Amino acid sequence: MGKTILILEDEKDIRSFIVINLKRKGYRVLEASTGEEALKIIDNEPFLYVAILDIMLPGIDGLEVCEYLRQKDEEVGIIMLTAKTQEIDKVTGLYTGADDYITKPFSPVELVARVDGLCRRVDLLKGKDQEDLYSGPFRLSRESRTLFKNEKRIDLTQLEYAIVQYFLENPGVALNRDEILNEAWGEDFFGDAKIVDVNIRRIRKKIEDNSSNPKYILTVWGYGYRWNSSI
Repeated sequence: MGKTILILEDEKDIRSFIVINLKRKGYRVLEASTGEEALKIIDNEPFLYVAILDIMLPGIDGLEVCEYLRQKDEEVGIIMLTAKTQEIDKVTGLYTGADDYITKPFSPVELVARVDGLCRRVDLLKGKDQEDLYSGPFRLSRESRTLFKNEKRIDLTQLEYAIVQYFLENPGVALNRDEILNEAWGEDFFGDAKIVDVNIRRIRKKIEDNSSNPKYILTVWGYGYRWNSSI
């Protein structure tokens, strides 16, 4: 049986369109038309790979479902469906724990490519070298896919974990946004580099002593970011 994907979309035509295209690629698809239905599925389905969540819903909306799902499962991939006018909601979704967003209307090729990329990243992370990485107060356990600071666990999403691992595998190296984007999101990702900036801000809040004056993830102005290897 294929990897399990949850689709939350209240418009039946759009939901059916997504389901058909994902099933053609061999995915197992679970459908929800309301946030309440999605929460029930999440509570009863332990092996979700990716959730596709529409933001604008009556009652419990996609952002609330995103936040609930991320608290329950740090590894699941989350894609938000947004309208062109929902720029603020896109950023809010990323801060809430989403990995990606796609704007309506979208092509089935683009959506399936996003889902494929997230699924590959989960599999890739699981298959990487299991040796721990160390840097200053940090220890990254690749076996458990967990980051520790002074041996205290820091909760990261799978995307945040992928970014931190990339930094720790390349200490002191200036990495541009496109390199980080390709490593964490996959080379077939259609989004733009500002998603990198949003996730870096999120990671800094979790790992830095003072996120407004970071000493671990340093900004390389006009280029990207660098992990401080002298800590």
